[in-house]
Amino acid sequence: MNNNRQRKLGALLSYISIFASTLVQLLYTPFLIRMLGQSEYGLYSLIASIIGYLTVLDLGFGNAIIVYTAKYRAQGKIDEEKKLHGMFKIVFYVIGIIAFLLGIVLYFNVNSLFGNTMTSVELEKAKIMMLILSFNLFVTFTFSIYQSIITASEKFVFQKIMSILNTILKPLMMIPLLFLGYKSITMTIVITIVNCMILLSNYIYCRKKLNTKVKYSGFDRALFKVILGYSIWLFLGAVVDKVNWSVDQAILGMVSGTVAVSLYSVAATLNQLFINLSTAISGVMLPKVTKMVANNASSKELTNEMIKVGRIQFYVIFLMVTGLILFGKEFIIWWVGKDFEGAYYVALWLIIPISFPLIQNIGLSIMQAMNKYKFKAISTAIMAIINIFISYFLAKQFGPLGCAMGTGLALIVCNIFIINIYYYKEIKLDVISFWKDIISMMIKYIPAIIIVLLIMYFTNISGLLSVIVYGGIYVIFFITTSYLIVMNDYEKELINKILRKFKLCR
Repeated sequence: MNNNRQRKLGALLSYISIFASTLVQLLYTPFLIRMLGQSEYGLYSLIASIIGYLTVLDLGFGNAIIVYTAKYRAQGKIDEEKKLHGMFKIVFYVIGIIAFLLGIVLYFNVNSLFGNTMTSVELEKAKIMMLILSFNLFVTFTFSIYQSIITASEKFVFQKIMSILNTILKPLMMIPLLFLGYKSITMTIVITIVNCMILLSNYIYCRKKLNTKVKYSGFDRALFKVILGYSIWLFLGAVVDKVNWSVDQAILGMVSGTVAVSLYSVAATLNQLFINLSTAISGVMLPKVTKMVANNASSKELTNEMIKVGRIQFYVIFLMVTGLILFGKEFIIWWVGKDFEGAYYVALWLIIPISFPLIQNIGLSIMQAMNKYKFKAISTAIMAIINIFISYFLAKQFGPLGCAMGTGLALIVCNIFIINIYYYKEIKLDVISFWKDIISMMIKYIPAIIIVLLIMYFTNISGLLSVIVYGGIYVIFFITTSYLIVMNDYEKELINKILRKFKLCR
């Protein structure tokens, strides 16, 4: 299967993975909350969020390996590629040990961090989960080199199948255990077992299918220095992203308790869905963009690639954002209960600001491929620090909504305004044409939105039925408007190819 077909099928499987993940979240999350209780669900979310901070110890090496592997292959440098993989196998092993040791440090400081807002039983559970998830992180780092090799090889079909299995296996294994009375600690054990299975599958695939045997052949200090210079800014960016998306839960855990964390976690789950939707396509583009840059692609060619991918991402993201605004409150009440109604407003503050940079996510891949991620990392780091202070003080006044407002404002300033100026001035991407195209697409949907609002105003349906009926009507109007008015010839042909496969058109 050639790389172009791998990218297309990889993107398709990404959406299948997201659909599976969405379905699991819809069915599994409310069931999980009922079985665990709101407080213990918040406890689990909090500890998972804190341990998640340690994933940034990757230091950006994962993406660096993808970029440099793709570059070496484009240049035919096979020996350099092998040395790269062997060296970073050891580097990741060391990082895994450090991550585990830091997890131990957190274990011994649980009481001092959360002693004022948690019961003694919750504190003991938190410690045990901290240990299990720290071990999980150690194993993940130890085998992470194989994930990077698979991505660099553009074997997206296998990669996405593993992602789908990862999504499905966790609830399938956990649901019977929940009925038997096992709770959050058992969940962390199940997550660790499934993760180990996926990592082992990556290792076997590299050995058997890609014929890749990662062997250490010496530490190349010069090569390591070059990659460290590249990856350090990806690392800083990863730290910032982790802070922006996880610090709110830690703040709420300290000032409000586990119930507030659980409410925020529901909104964060919806937010993560939007992020996954955006990376379904852009996530498979990094190797291709790296090769374009290595082959001296012009700014115009890179801009055209960003517009092409951005337009396709727009359809999915805009549908989801407008759907959330129109029907999100009723959906959340049906999904997890009236007690979580406030999660709707939290979700709006998180999702609307992030939707704009998600549309042009491929721009980040271009920055990485051109080794110009430094500005993005520094600017977002500054905004993250401001976000922490704003969110902390707003959390005391407004709880979860205050945290979301701080994060949303930081996203608007940095990821919408500042980054687009940099794209235009330094990367030489024509973002003016990009956003003219996107705004023109948005305007064409106004009649469909107005019609749905009028139908909602003059009819009286509530609850889940309103989400199904009004949502169904809106999707029909959206798809019709997209195909007849918004899509260009390239996008229509993509749809027609799918329809022809199912013999739905000629």
